[in-house]
Amino acid sequence: MAYADTLPPRRKFGQTTRPDAWWVQPLFVFLGFSAFIVYSTWAAFHPLYHGACAYWYGGLHGENGGADYLSPFYSPEFWGTSPHALFGVAPSWWPAFLPAFSPAFLILWIPGGFRFTCYYYRGAYYKAFWADPINCAVGEPRKTFLGERSFPLIIQNVHRYFLYLALVFVVLLSYDAFLGMWFTDALGKKHFGIGVGTIIMVLNAVFIGLYTCGCHSLRHLVGGFLDSKTKAPSCAKTYNCVTCLNTRHMLWAWISLFWVGFTDVYIRLCATGVIHDFVFFKF
Repeated sequence: MAYADTLPPRRKFGQTTRPDAWWVQPLFVFLGFSAFIVYSTWAAFHPLYHGACAYWYGGLHGENGGADYLSPFYSPEFWGTSPHALFGVAPSWWPAFLPAFSPAFLILWIPGGFRFTCYYYRGAYYKAFWADPINCAVGEPRKTFLGERSFPLIIQNVHRYFLYLALVFVVLLSYDAFLGMWFTDALGKKHFGIGVGTIIMVLNAVFIGLYTCGCHSLRHLVGGFLDSKTKAPSCAKTYNCVTCLNTRHMLWAWISLFWVGFTDVYIRLCATGVIHDFVFFKF
């Protein structure tokens, strides 16, 4: 018995029967991602302001004594001009033909790689930048789909390894937030306190932690590989906790993306003297 071809005719690019404004979501994703990429690239190439460090605010800066704020774009700082630099100033081996050395060059690729290969972000920027597809039930600009089992998209499988590095970053950013609770007076003595920058840095570590700990790969790592979670109750509880965060993975992804950029902006404005960090208290 012969069967008729029941496949619907292929839609042209942008063709759809959807009555809603389907183009709004990919448009906002495109604008949001583009703005962050442009700003983070600019910030990475501008570590100095009139010869002074623009990504660190501390020491005797400010009217109330300097807090110890380090931009998350530059943490941890291996080489640089702030007191956080582990190995001093720019390395001598940095090639002269490359742009001037910036501490962010050695760091940003890790959180950037983690987000670029993230399961949520893939679906978001595939639609917004590649129109693959531009949205559900909307015609695509191409006729074939190679999937993620061939080059270059097979590289997305490194996401689980970026997860391990991202978890370390949660700890490092939490430590940076802790350092932001200490203020230096004119005599060089440290005082515990809370400023606006302190709150911003704490929230940055919290939001990035919520996003990272809601990762699909982490859920599989802590218990999803088991055939039956009842065989390992502790793994089951951890799996459920990660799942709870995973249900809001998109929300944490966007909040943490916005907040990490905002944190850099705030510290940069304080370091360049555009604004002054307001200190609620210190003792």
